[in-house]
Amino acid sequence: MPTIAVTYVRVVDRFNYLVGRVMMYGIFVLMAVLMWSTFSKQAFIIPSYWTLEVAQYVLVAYYLVGGAYSIQLGANVRMDLFYENWTTRKKAWVDSFTIFMLIFYLGVMLYGGLDSMMYSIKTQQHSASLWRPLIWPVKAVMCTGIAMMLLQAISELIKDVATLRGKTI
Repeated sequence: MPTIAVTYVRVVDRFNYLVGRVMMYGIFVLMAVLMWSTFSKQAFIIPSYWTLEVAQYVLVAYYLVGGAYSIQLGANVRMDLFYENWTTRKKAWVDSFTIFMLIFYLGVMLYGGLDSMMYSIKTQQHSASLWRPLIWPVKAVMCTGIAMMLLQAISELIKDVATLRGKTI
């Protein structure tokens, strides 16, 4: 494999691994926000209007920014009924095909996400809730997560091509 491909895989895999390990703990941030929501409603009898929206934003970050780590670990859903019994070469062929579909899907999502984010920045779009936070920060996080998944999908494609050539990265 070309040195640039091997370097790309190592850099992207390392970056997404580190970010994914940090994002694993995002579930505790989400739990803290939801616990505060419950506590404030019970103790102060005043609902915190911001907690539901912050919980949604944290979940977006947890899911999308951690998505590249999930792809890297192979934690995505696949039909193991057939896949488990295939040879390594056949798995690489099927994975290459499905990665192409994933790359196309993520490319379309990133294009739409960037367009939507730019619109939100330009118009200073706010949420329709009572709290009314700006929308563009969560759209920026969304685009970052999708871009990271796209980079990881390309890394996985390079690894599959290497497997088909009989090489390992």
